Amino acid sequence: MTTLSRRLKGLGALTLAGAVTLGLSLTFVRHADAAATTLGGADPSVIKVGGLYVSAKSVDGGIAVRSATTLAGIATAPKRQVWRDTGNLGEVWAPEIVYQDGRYQIYFAAGRSGAHRMYHISSTSPDSSYTPATKVALPGDKWAIDGVPFTFQGQRWFVWSGWAGDTNVEQNLYIARMSSPTTTTGGRYVISQPRESWERVVGNPYINEAPEPILDPNGQLHIVYSANGSWSSRYCLADLRLRAGGDPTNVWDWYKSNGCLFGSHSDNMMSGWDPTLQVDGPGHHTFVLERGDIAASPPSGRRFATMFHAVAKGTPYSWSNRYWYTGTAVWWSKTTYRRANVPGATTDVGYSLKFFE
Repeated sequence: MTTLSRRLKGLGALTLAGAVTLGLSLTFVRHADAAATTLGGADPSVIKVGGLYVSAKSVDGGIAVRSATTLAGIATAPKRQVWRDTGNLGEVWAPEIVYQDGRYQIYFAAGRSGAHRMYHISSTSPDSSYTPATKVALPGDKWAIDGVPFTFQGQRWFVWSGWAGDTNVEQNLYIARMSSPTTTTGGRYVISQPRESWERVVGNPYINEAPEPILDPNGQLHIVYSANGSWSSRYCLADLRLRAGGDPTNVWDWYKSNGCLFGSHSDNMMSGWDPTLQVDGPGHHTFVLERGDIAASPPSGRRFATMFHAVAKGTPYSWSNRYWYTGTAVWWSKTTYRRANVPGATTDVGYSLKFFE
């Protein structure tokens, strides 16, 4: 495995509310001979359950799980195939693992072309004995990928990327209430569309995808997502912040970062946020939370682990050159998100996130 660790330059210019030392490094999870145990590919999902880090990945026509006692150890942990597409569902994308109700639950998209829908498997063991795949009953039964369950204010929710109709015009972010791991209640509600100039640099279609929920130190809900096409180095992370006391189903209660928070092109970045130094097109990340539960979201004043996929700078940008990386993030207080020509207040002040390689 090749590990590239570098100190981030220029940290002296950064100011964080609450004392925090930002000694940050990058780990490039890549095996020298590109053997089957590498973590080349996309869409990392990693959680921590007690002393165990557990990841899920789409491989070999199905889903594999790796478990290790350290985050770095996932790169060389044995690959356990826990599900195969014996029913010929189609392409299997972006499995997301959480631990809820005493079970490991994996959500993934499967299908061909416009047929992609969300599916679910579960087990009491991280790497064996998973149930057969069950389709997640999402409102409207439209094209859907990158679904993630979470609980907020005592209510189960599901957030995903999908189409408004039956054609691939743009990928929006939707949310719905859940009553069980595979059943939603009520309608679906759009919470983000790729309508800002910085998330329309690469499109056809334009993209909002890979939503990841997390709670900030004030208890406000954030959905950090990927914007621009994943086939481009313009792929990046951006943030949706639910206003204090807001309704998750009301699109106007969500405030969007005014640019990418983690990306490789300075002209796409939110003011005060710097582009990456070592990788291109970072995106489709995971917050490495205990049980994958946002109730375990980290407090302010310290770095916490993330994982994302990207392409090493100096390497041609292509899907085949993507690898999993470990990184860190830290809460950034008193950050203003601005908007115009929509209902509600034009500004909202609260926590945002700084991401580091």
